[in-house]
Amino acid sequence: MTRTIAYVRNQMQGQEPPPVSQIGAIRWMHENLFSGPLNSILTILSVLCVGWIAQHIGPWFLNAVWNADSLAECRQILQGETGACFGVIKDRWHQLLYGFYPQDSYWRPNLAAALLLVALAPLLFPDVPRKLIWFSLLYPAVGFFLLWGGSIWPPLVALAGLAVGFAAYAALIKTSSLAATIAAIIVPILWWLFVSGPLGDALAQATPGLGLRSIGSDEFGGFMLSIIIGVTGIALSLPLGILLALGRKSDLLLVKVICVGFIEFIRGVPLITLLFTASLLLNYFLPPGSNFDIILRVIIMVTLFAAAYMAEVIRGGLAALPRGQYEAADALGLDYWKAQQLIIMPQALKISIPGIVGTFIGLFKDTTLVVFIGLLDPIGLSSAIRADTDWNGIYWELFLFIGALFFIFCFSMSRYSMYLEKKLKTDHR
Repeated sequence: MTRTIAYVRNQMQGQEPPPVSQIGAIRWMHENLFSGPLNSILTILSVLCVGWIAQHIGPWFLNAVWNADSLAECRQILQGETGACFGVIKDRWHQLLYGFYPQDSYWRPNLAAALLLVALAPLLFPDVPRKLIWFSLLYPAVGFFLLWGGSIWPPLVALAGLAVGFAAYAALIKTSSLAATIAAIIVPILWWLFVSGPLGDALAQATPGLGLRSIGSDEFGGFMLSIIIGVTGIALSLPLGILLALGRKSDLLLVKVICVGFIEFIRGVPLITLLFTASLLLNYFLPPGSNFDIILRVIIMVTLFAAAYMAEVIRGGLAALPRGQYEAADALGLDYWKAQQLIIMPQALKISIPGIVGTFIGLFKDTTLVVFIGLLDPIGLSSAIRADTDWNGIYWELFLFIGALFFIFCFSMSRYSMYLEKKLKTDHR
């Protein structure tokens, strides 16, 4: 005979659903919006602010006019009501995007932008076939040829400088890795300075019909100009910043002094000063009769400016590594460059990702400063559009459109940074 104790359960109780306050939207609101008295007050104030903004700005967007050829026509359509005049975007979008680039050649920057995405894919995403990296190396010559046009030979001869540098590296790598690295940098520079120009001009004269219609830099403008300067500056400033960071931590006194002097000088000078130097003073240091493209001059100065800041960001990543990583590289018998390539630099770059992307975003936004040296970026073109009698007096619509374009690019870089940090995360916290 079994005995049953009153306070002991003799069968399992059926499963019940969780409380309503612990599931779904109610739980999310409790944890994120009303987790305490202060958070509850801040949530209510935020909702009131959002409601006030929507009440005052909402009609401006809802009553927007898209089909109008002038500000006066917009006001006539609105009949005194509040509303945005986005007809200026529909009327002048091609100027804001392409500047004064010939309309019948819009396919060239469009194709260059599409090929840029293809060239960046193997560098940004590991799942993309690695064979596309060869196209990434060829893209600078392809992009230059598509945008500026002219003979096909100058970009090909300039690209040959990379092949000459690689040949010099392969010839010296078995002797000394340091000598091979120096040769891979110096040889292409010498090729571009003394061989590329005369050889490219000679081949262009020999085959005059081989190429595209030449388009001068004075016809470039709009968001296309910002992308050209920003992407080129970003691509060049990262490797240069890495070299400057390594030079600043070098035990060689001369190398360290040069790198420290360059970094401190560039960081102590405003970017606008460097842009004026590129625009006005750089030609004084060139041989008489030289025609150094203004966009190329700006790209050089922007790259040097960003590289100085990039060097300090990467130096912070190098300083954050424990001493044991350097000792581990020595214990494995790795030389300096192998240790940097396989152990030190990958970890330092991983630590520096937020700072690197922040520098990239700042560089991309700083491209708007070229308006002060006569290049018509989107801000400069907005002033030109507002000077037209048809659109004189319009402000917010243009700046909202320009701000939205910059936000898309900067937000994309920020999201990629978060994706990369998550992908490279090795701990389990």
